[in-house]
Amino acid sequence: QVQLVESGGGVVQAGGSLRLSCAASGSIFRINAMGWYRQAPGEQRELVATLARAGSTYYADSVKGRFTISRDSAKNTLYLQMNSLKPEDTAVYYCKLDASDSSYWGQGTLVTVSS
Repeated sequence: QVQLVESGGGVVQAGGSLRLSCAASGSIFRINAMGWYRQAPGEQRELVATLARAGSTYYADSVKGRFTISRDSAKNTLYLQMNSLKPEDTAVYYCKLDASDSSYWGQGTLVTVSS
């Protein structure tokens, strides 16, 4: 059983920074990619950033240049450094792990950016 636990969300003023963490545990045979998604109230879940096994990254245009995705393989932890936060970044942020056998989601962590 694979478990993903996000942390690091909170309330921050516009222009501020937060770092989200996603700790993975359990029997993970092979990680193909990990990523961050977010869902704002009344909106669909959207892709924020991904980090592939080979190290390539992808960022949504809305966060490019402000957010950085990274991973500590030794700790099986994924990070999302979020700088220059805007009110429109307010959402529940979810971690996703794509393994060779299945995909897994965390429970989400709420980020609120006040103007």
